[in-house]
Amino acid sequence: MSKFFSFRLIALLNLLASTCLLATDKFSLAGGEGKTNATITVFAASSATDVLTDLAKKFEANHPVKVRLNFAASSVLARQIEQDAPCDVFLSADQKWMDYLADKHKIQTVSRKDIVGNRLVIVMPVDKKLTVKMEKGVDLAGAFTGRIAVGDPDHVPAGIYAKEALQSLGWWEALTNRLAPTENVRAALRLVELGEVDAGIVYLSDAKSSTKVVIAGDFPESAHSPIRYPAALCGTTNPDARVFLEFLTGKEAAAMWANAGFVPLIP
Repeated sequence: MSKFFSFRLIALLNLLASTCLLATDKFSLAGGEGKTNATITVFAASSATDVLTDLAKKFEANHPVKVRLNFAASSVLARQIEQDAPCDVFLSADQKWMDYLADKHKIQTVSRKDIVGNRLVIVMPVDKKLTVKMEKGVDLAGAFTGRIAVGDPDHVPAGIYAKEALQSLGWWEALTNRLAPTENVRAALRLVELGEVDAGIVYLSDAKSSTKVVIAGDFPESAHSPIRYPAALCGTTNPDARVFLEFLTGKEAAAMWANAGFVPLIP
């Protein structure tokens, strides 16, 4: 065999090996038997922390994808996305901040859908049990002496809903000077758990996540705007992000949302 032919044969074999390796890598990234480094980044309202963490683990167990979660107030996350923070999926606790990003052309509007709903409740530390009649004419301010924690009514969805509800029931003026505004609803819950305040206004899902608070009353849904959690793809082209968004609206996810105290909106 000539040296020229040997060199040609070796080169051909190396080319075939490289092609097979490339094909194997593509198969792995597409969800084959090999491992993958595929990752999606999800920005979500802090009130979804527990259930979305569980949902991400469930998704990862069945897909070769790593889900990175970033939780904060919807307002904070929306502004981060506006500044081009890397995000594939955004889950907001209200329509306002999703609308904000839609106006800025920062989400794929055709992918937008309402995932779940929620309820608003008053909670108190377990050692300060109190039942409040949630109707006009009741003296809520006189029912306790300390402060009441709420998400900041200026920008945090839970705080905005809380202000609407307190105004609707005629309690806002009497409680304005006793509010303890927080950066997100989970921070409000934490103040109640620590006994730093006498009461707090949070979502039902937050109340269910804690053994350190009790529900003193449920706000009538008519007292505030409908609580809806819309989700949408950001400016991503990651196909795994679309699959994850669809997963959030599936039957398995619906059961997990409901168990956490949310109201699934999509069968």
